[in-house]
Amino acid sequence: MKGAVQPRSHRLRDCFAALAGHKRKAFISYICAGDPDLDATHDLVLGLAEAGVDIIELGVPYSDPMADGPANQAACERALASGTTVAGVIATVKRIRARSQVPVIFFTYLNPILAYGIQRFATEAVAAGVDGLLVLDLPPDEDAPLLDILRLAGLDTVCLAAPTTPTARKRFLAASSRGFLYYVCRLGVTGERATLPKDLQRQVASLRAVSQAPVCVGFGISTPEQAAHAAGWGDGVIVGSHLVRLIEAHGRGPRAALVAAVAQRARVLASAVHGVV
Repeated sequence: MKGAVQPRSHRLRDCFAALAGHKRKAFISYICAGDPDLDATHDLVLGLAEAGVDIIELGVPYSDPMADGPANQAACERALASGTTVAGVIATVKRIRARSQVPVIFFTYLNPILAYGIQRFATEAVAAGVDGLLVLDLPPDEDAPLLDILRLAGLDTVCLAAPTTPTARKRFLAASSRGFLYYVCRLGVTGERATLPKDLQRQVASLRAVSQAPVCVGFGISTPEQAAHAAGWGDGVIVGSHLVRLIEAHGRGPRAALVAAVAQRARVLASAVHGVV
């Protein structure tokens, strides 16, 4: 049973609209919930928001994260080892909402949602203050009823497009995406790269031509220069593995030092993105 339509949060929509009004692009950061533990995740999200991050991608740790490179896989392992559960991640978002209205989307895989229960997952996530969801291994045409449940509960469902996506498929993904359309700018898994693809401008332009949703660029972006370059073509820029490596480097030390180190780097990256007109 799908359940009744729930009131939808407009934090994602309002965020992009506010940024556009100031002629600014969105800076989105990814961290894995529970790395090194959920109390640290709570403080990291608040620190990132204060540092100028516009949207938080919060990874729900999974034991077989096939789209993730070594940094994010290791983060998932650390999170699971610390005892992180789906219920714990949802509860952490509820704690965050007592302090911040920064938009939060879950970055996860289908298995944890099915194991938790689709309707329960959707209902509890929305009640806690989650705004959207990116299911890495669920193309939108593979299980429309499941996506309907998530959307009816009030979650924006973000879709992925890649360099190899045909034009007709781009149109379908753009029409199916809610919140924003995530452009995976290179093939393979997540991880830092020395350079960005040479065809980035052309690829992003082709997506923006068919998408009413904002197009945000991710996978492989780690420096302020790369972030600014990607922001020149997209509506937003996503940085994950680079920040996750900082969490790995500082996660065993005092929490305040961990949050300060990650927030400081996020502030530099956010400034690079926000400085692009």
